Amino acid sequence: MKLVIDHLVVAAADLDSGTDYVAGLLGIAPSGGGAHPRMGTHNRVLGMAGGLYLEVIAIDPQATAPSRPRWFGLDQDAVRARLAQGPYLAHWAARVEAPLDLSRMQAEHPARIPPAIPMERGHLRWRLTVPEDGSLPAWRVAGHAAGDGLLPTLIQWDVADYPGISLPRQNLTLRQLSGSHPQAGLLRQGLAWLGADHLIQLEQADGPPRLSAQIETASGLKILA
Repeated sequence: MKLVIDHLVVAAADLDSGTDYVAGLLGIAPSGGGAHPRMGTHNRVLGMAGGLYLEVIAIDPQATAPSRPRWFGLDQDAVRARLAQGPYLAHWAARVEAPLDLSRMQAEHPARIPPAIPMERGHLRWRLTVPEDGSLPAWRVAGHAAGDGLLPTLIQWDVADYPGISLPRQNLTLRQLSGSHPQAGLLRQGLAWLGADHLIQLEQADGPPRLSAQIETASGLKILA
């Protein structure tokens, strides 16, 4: 497999705070977006150069609680504690493109790829890998696991005008996606197997896992973290 970056995921306690965070850093506010009834979340989006985009996502306070755990670990205590400190770059998604088929890949490798869930928002249709417990994806080998937002969620769009194509492309260019993790070696194995090791630069480091994105803006290089 060879994947490409589809979008960056900024998690927030609410959409307004997430929007303000991105606008204050990058100079342009995410907008539009919509609701994900199946997950009880909603989002705002921001097109970037190169056919990728940024998503601010939060639990939708007006939505009925879903029958399953929300995606991106939003129901987990550790994530909620982190969100209480403010919005942050929580995750990223890598796009699977034809002739590869995400559902077939998952069926062939169920131990390595989480279930591919069909989703929709307005005219958009896509499939996205989400573990049954709603956690961020992880790579598991011999009883060890590592993920923490650094291993990508896989997405395949089932419409031609997906957000990376249809959103207005703002003057924002992703220069480098980077991360640090105490089990960086294990994560590199997973990234290589997925065909995504060329998309993120990983460093071995003690302490909490970190994900950051260097983004070129009209006012210079900014670090989204």
